[in-house]
Parts: sequence; structure tokens; C-alpha cells
Amino acid sequence: MLDKLTTEKRNDHTMNLDTMTVKEILTVMNEEDQTVPVAISKELSTIEQAVRTVIDTFQKKGRLIYLGAGTSGRLGVLDAVECMPTFGSPEEMVNGFLAGGMKAFTKAVEGAEDSEALGEEDLAKIAVNENDTIIGIAASGRTPYVIGALKFAKMQNAKTISISCNKNSEIGKYADLAIEVETGAEILTGSTRLKAGTAQKLVLNMISTASMIGIGKVYKNLMVDVQPTNKKLVERAKRIIMQAAETDYETAAEAYEKAHGNAKAAILMVLLQCTYEEAQTKLESSNGFIRKAL
Repeated sequence: MLDKLTTEKRNDHTMNLDTMTVKEILTVMNEEDQTVPVAISKELSTIEQAVRTVIDTFQKKGRLIYLGAGTSGRLGVLDAVECMPTFGSPEEMVNGFLAGGMKAFTKAVEGAEDSEALGEEDLAKIAVNENDTIIGIAASGRTPYVIGALKFAKMQNAKTISISCNKNSEIGKYADLAIEVETGAEILTGSTRLKAGTAQKLVLNMISTASMIGIGKVYKNLMVDVQPTNKKLVERAKRIIMQAAETDYETAAEAYEKAHGNAKAAILMVLLQCTYEEAQTKLESSNGFIRKAL
């Protein structure tokens, strides 16, 4: 089976990789990496459908759940955990599952990715339902753990999406939408943490970011739902208020304090010269969209 996967083929440009100078290695890596966005561009229409699916899921108070093994699973977990501080999303709104559990993030768990049952069990534990969207990630497109999860998700009437780096993937057969970014042979044969991993990271960024924009988590190009959990983020929130309301630092800082650290409310307070309570009411009536609230 592996000899049919483009991610497992040998790269003609790197047959003598071990004899190259450091500069030559870096140059060929850079050249190969530049092909990734081009490969992704061919899947934009499918990625768009995926984003619309996730937006609908969020609007129904459903969850976005990533599943994968190895690098693919780690990238899903990474994207999931970054949503909460960036977009102020509830912890359960975006989740990532890794074959073998979180201990597999730093050390491979032998055989975990080969079990369809483990994929099913992980989704059963969180009571996946028809309001959720499940995204299975596998560079090869054939990981049993992901297949098991997608099969189970379909049985629960959840929406299913697959992300792989080979065409006509096995996981795509079990998904409502199959995103298949063909990144081709790696410079180091079969090392899909390279171009394939880059492609998966970019696609996951696109899906989560565009979906959060679609539910009002962004105003202009500012992350107005950022969670100020440390000093740097507190200053970033004040700066966001400054930029969004086109005001000075002192005014932004004062609004930030009056809004109890809620950047969205503070922006409305400055722009509409209203109270915190009035700003909150407007945000509730506009489903969190600042433009609509204005």
C-alpha cells in the first residue's frame, strides 16, 4: 500500500541528500516548502465548504473536534488549544484528540494509531452528536484510528471532514468532505512532518481562523475576543481597543478597566460613548458581531 502513496515516494531532487552541503540542504528544503501553498490553493473550494460546515456547527453550539495520530494528531491538538486564548472560545468548543492520549504528544504510543476502536472510544467518551463536526487528519490518508473515529462520528450523525496529503484517500471515503492536499515526495523519504505537516498546519489555521471570523470573533483584522491572561495579552487587548476605536492609549486603558477586561465591550463603549451594560446588551443582540452592534 505504501508504494502507492505520493507522500512515500522518493524525491528526485534529493537522491544525494546525505552528500549535500548545509546550504544545499536548506535551499532544497526551502524550494520544496514553497510548493505547499500552491498545492493548498487547489483545495480552496473544499476548504471553504469545511469552514461553512464549522461555522454552522458553532452557531448550533456544537463542537469542532480534531483527531489524528503522530504529527497529524499533534497539529490538531495544537490548533485546538490555541483557539481559546486567541478567540476567547470556551474550552470545550474546539478539541483535539491524539491516538494514544496526551502522553503520545511527546512519546509515541506503540500500536495506538492502528486501532479503529481507539478512535471510536475517544469520541464516545465525549458523547459526540449531530451538532458536532469531526475532522480526521492523516498525511497518508489511511490511519485506522482516524477511520474508526470517522465511522463512529457518522453513526452519531455528526458532520465529518478529512484532511490528508494523498488523493483518493481511505479516510476520505468515510468523510462528508475530503480535503486532499497532494504535497508529493518529501526531501527525506516518508518524513511527513515536513511538507505534509506544513500543509496540515496551514489548512487547520485556515479552518479555525475563518470559522471564528464567521461567528464574530474578529473586528476588522483584530482578535477582539483575545483573553488577557498575562501582562503581554493585557497590553495587546488595550492596543486592540486603541486600533479598533481609533483612540489614544489612555482612553483605551480606561475603557478596558471599565469593561472588566472585555475588549469587545470596551471598543463599543468608546465608539458609542455608552456604558459597559449597554455595550453588553448590544453585543448580545448582535450575536457578538461588533459591526452589527454599531
